[in-house]
Amino acid sequence: MDLFRLLQTTVPVAGTDRQFPVRRIYCVGRNYEKHVAEMGHDVKRSKPFYFAKPADAIVLSGGTVDYPPRTGDLHHEIELVVAIGKAGSNVPVEAALDHVFGYAVGIDLTRRDLQHAAKEKGQPWETAKGFDQSAPITAIHPAASIGHRSSGRIWLAVNGEIRQDADLGEQIWNVQESVAELSSLFELAPGDLLYTGTPAGVGPLEPGDEVTGGIAGIDEIRIRIA
Repeated sequence: MDLFRLLQTTVPVAGTDRQFPVRRIYCVGRNYEKHVAEMGHDVKRSKPFYFAKPADAIVLSGGTVDYPPRTGDLHHEIELVVAIGKAGSNVPVEAALDHVFGYAVGIDLTRRDLQHAAKEKGQPWETAKGFDQSAPITAIHPAASIGHRSSGRIWLAVNGEIRQDADLGEQIWNVQESVAELSSLFELAPGDLLYTGTPAGVGPLEPGDEVTGGIAGIDEIRIRIA
């Protein structure tokens, strides 16, 4: 049992000495219209779709991310992260926020060249999205302290140069809709994290880059690419 405790991935809860144990990481794809367009897809508002990352892909803000192998096109994607604190299945949209424990700022790192290759062959995205250290994140801020965020600036900079700059209100599916739809596919449980998609402006990272970003009213994130 001690070994399992040692291997449990956790994220700090801001303002406390508590840790949030991570069970699963889900991610929403194509959730901002301008990002959908920049990736060459038609903007259509249907149901959200999801992919996953392993829990141990977490890297805490302030940490270093090794440039991953088998890629020459590592991309940044700044995202609002929802931390689930209450179990549920088939949760109605109007009750979805009752299942949210808090929020964090995250970065969905992507091996873009591998993603493009997988799309062309109709293959899964795991090698492009679920690799080691692919899910940087800040501490989780309880909704009881900061409320629920439906708008606010979301941004990312590389070496001080702004790359992504948008508003949470531009999401195609808001937090309630993304959580409700996810709960119809999987039973939600405390410890689940949901990365809610990225705005336009995604782009490449190189070894030595300093990446910063933030969401108004939540937190700011900082990582370095080794």
